[in-house]
Amino acid sequence: MKQIEVVAAIIRKDNKIFATQRGYGEWKDWWEFPGGKMEAGETPEEALKREIREELSTEISVDKFLCTVEYDYPKFHLTMHCYLCSLLTEAMHLNEHEAAKWLSKEELDSVKWLPADLEVVERIKEMK
Repeated sequence: MKQIEVVAAIIRKDNKIFATQRGYGEWKDWWEFPGGKMEAGETPEEALKREIREELSTEISVDKFLCTVEYDYPKFHLTMHCYLCSLLTEAMHLNEHEAAKWLSKEELDSVKWLPADLEVVERIKEMK
C-alpha cells in the first residue's frame, strides 16, 4: 500500500480552531486541518510553515507537537503529524481550499471532517 506522510497545523486563535474545506479531488467538500506533504530534507516544522505559506499566504508559529495519526484510506496509508500553531500575521488567503471557518470546541462536530482528522478533533476536545 502506498505510504503518504504529511503535516497538519491546528491553528488556534481566541479559543477557536481553524478548519479548511477541500475544493478538489476525491474528498472534495470534506473538512481538514491545513498542511501537506513533507519534502525530502525538511523537518516537520519546516514543512508546516512552507505548506501554510503556500495554502494560506500567512506565517505561523509551530508551538507544540499534538499527535501523529496513522490511518488507512482505501488507496493509501496516511501518517499525519499534527502540531498546535498560532498565527504570526493576521491576513490569510485561501489559495487551495474552497472555504474556511474558525470553530469553537463546541462547533467542531458541525463540519464533515476527513476520517483521519476525526482523531485530531477528539484530541482537541480533550484539551484544556
